[in-house]
Amino acid sequence: MQSSSRQVQSSQRGVHPGLPALVRRHQQHAWQKPTQQVDVPALRAVDTALTAHEGPVVLDSYCGTGQSTARLCKRYPDALVIGVDKSSHRLDRHPALPKNGLLLQAHCEAVWRHLVERQTRLLAHKILYPNPWPKPGHLSRRVHGHPAFPLLLALGGDLELRSNWQLYVEEFGVALSLLGHPSRVAIVPSDDEALTLFEEKYRNSGHELWSLSAPMVSSRQGIAV
Repeated sequence: MQSSSRQVQSSQRGVHPGLPALVRRHQQHAWQKPTQQVDVPALRAVDTALTAHEGPVVLDSYCGTGQSTARLCKRYPDALVIGVDKSSHRLDRHPALPKNGLLLQAHCEAVWRHLVERQTRLLAHKILYPNPWPKPGHLSRRVHGHPAFPLLLALGGDLELRSNWQLYVEEFGVALSLLGHPSRVAIVPSDDEALTLFEEKYRNSGHELWSLSAPMVSSRQGIAV
């Protein structure tokens, strides 16, 4: 099969040696960045939606066009499914959402912190954007290298991360294990529904898709938030 999408290329051959120190530093020191004005409308929309909804909550971080959010709404019909992406360009392409869906233009990290402050516990948390930061110097740009990573863990729920970059998925799992959370990494079965446009593109290009799953329990223990 001729590939229309290139495989991820990186000079990094294993888990980044700086990962343990970075993860533990972020665990010990809460993320202090002030809320940006651009995120305020989304956080208010979260408050309004959660006040009206008394059931479970599913979060779709880095949702892109919102295709995954729409599909997750059908998987979790009794949940409020919140999709978050910082790009208005991507969100402008979103499909029609079922009534239990909500799309927000905001930085995901700001939404994580807001939900933690509200003491919201998720039913499930999906991180489906492939996070293409393959250079070794990009570690701090990866989700698990961000100072807000402990907030993600504090949200709880069944966490799933997907990517076509195996090392990224495995490194995410190592970051979880450093903070006491076991996870499972596996190849996504080829007959599984593609949740995002990225997954459709990579699958059509013959790429393997990788998934990490982790039940996030007792996520607030020992974490500065």
